[in-house]
Amino acid sequence: MDSFEINKILGAVLGTCLVLLSLNIVANAVFTPHKPAKPGYDIVVVEQAPAGGPAAAPVAEVPIATRLASADVGRGEASAKKCVACHTFDKGGRNLVGPNLWGVIGRAKAGVSGFNYSAAMKGQKGNWTLEDLDVYLRSPRGMVPGTNMTFAGIPRGNERADLIAYMNGHSDNPQPLPKAADAGTAPTQQAAR
Repeated sequence: MDSFEINKILGAVLGTCLVLLSLNIVANAVFTPHKPAKPGYDIVVVEQAPAGGPAAAPVAEVPIATRLASADVGRGEASAKKCVACHTFDKGGRNLVGPNLWGVIGRAKAGVSGFNYSAAMKGQKGNWTLEDLDVYLRSPRGMVPGTNMTFAGIPRGNERADLIAYMNGHSDNPQPLPKAADAGTAPTQQAAR
């Protein structure tokens, strides 16, 4: 091969490399993604007014004394099945994830010896009353922020009253629960569960 042929081959290789380099520069300029100043996507949510006009005011809950007057211990026992994964109800029962609940009504808050309560629960003062237990069972973290109890709560007031009536019976000294006449409830209100 003479030098002219070698120059043509080297020129072709050099020209190909020059074309590939130019294509790479143009492709990077055209297809380089734009990096946002803030990572993530903005999601636009259109808020719509609720159907039927403005929202209705929340209904005030019936007092615990009224609900306890019509509470059913049998339904409370069924509701207590939500609790048995973490608590026992037997006299002298052992502590599980949560403390034993025998005689909880009237007992000091964080009062089971040998159970490791959270600092938030240890900070609670006084004894468990029917009203306190009702508020706690509705939302444990609402009443005691920082509690270790992961249970979400029982939103229905009548179910809480049934459970409290059941728990009240698991005690050496059950607290006197209000009767229908004491609470001022009529039999027609009992049917409106």
